Amino acid sequence: MTDYAADNFRGLRAAPPRGTRMLPEGSFAGEVAIVTGGGSGLGKAIASEFGRLGGAVAIASRDPDKRARGVAAVEEAGGRALGVMLDVRDPEAVKGCFDEVEAAFGPVTQLVNNAAGNLAGASEDFSLNAWRAVTGIVLDGTWICSTEFARRRIADGIGGAILNIGATYSWTGGPGTSPSAAAKAAVTNLTQTLAVEWAPYDIRVNCLVPGLFPHEDRAEHLRFADKDRSDLDRRQPALRVGQTHELGWAAAYLCSDYAAFCSGHAFVLDGANWLRRSLRMPEFEPVRTWLPPKRERNG
Repeated sequence: MTDYAADNFRGLRAAPPRGTRMLPEGSFAGEVAIVTGGGSGLGKAIASEFGRLGGAVAIASRDPDKRARGVAAVEEAGGRALGVMLDVRDPEAVKGCFDEVEAAFGPVTQLVNNAAGNLAGASEDFSLNAWRAVTGIVLDGTWICSTEFARRRIADGIGGAILNIGATYSWTGGPGTSPSAAAKAAVTNLTQTLAVEWAPYDIRVNCLVPGLFPHEDRAEHLRFADKDRSDLDRRQPALRVGQTHELGWAAAYLCSDYAAFCSGHAFVLDGANWLRRSLRMPEFEPVRTWLPPKRERNG
């Protein structure tokens, strides 16, 4: 194993501790956000930061336990929170979610399309239903929620900000995760399209693209890729993985008035990892050599 210390390699410095504000206190006072999939992992970190800055946050999820955990996290950070049952693939459910949130808090001014689905497997093994299970949440759900948001804010002239969650394999392809990779690529394109269309209405649309942010809520069927690996830090140019609250800070900035001239942007937060290919390429691994047996992936 490489002795990085011998060459004075330190990697990127650690972030300030969780709970530190990166925007002035009260920056989101009067703001109302819906965070889909906001009860776990990266979505919960984003929702918490919005609450820390004084915003009211709706945790929209199909899972009641996750909704409760998201609400608790926002309230712990000092914000107001509401849990709302939502399947982002259902336009009527999305409309009902907005109605419920706006009845409780007022007009939704920030939307984070974080709800996601993913499956790991060789493309030839996926059924059409499996494909649709992922693309329906990632792409259809993003479009349904975004257009509901836009119709309301165009009608009342309030404006606001939409933040989609992307993936670096939007640009590189995603062997082993083809439904998600294709859907995320479409989300990146949709971000750019809607940013142009809705800028005249004071609606900004950006995309936050996370790298490796390990967290306790990561789906069990996706953890196999890191199973038995204690060297995740050394696999990054930064020599460390991301901390979820760093993602919360980036999301807060992109949805704040401090980014009022930023729209249509894909903001990559991964310590330069996706750019690391060079003359010395990482060893190639065919998909079937690193995927576990199909029965283990699907339970």
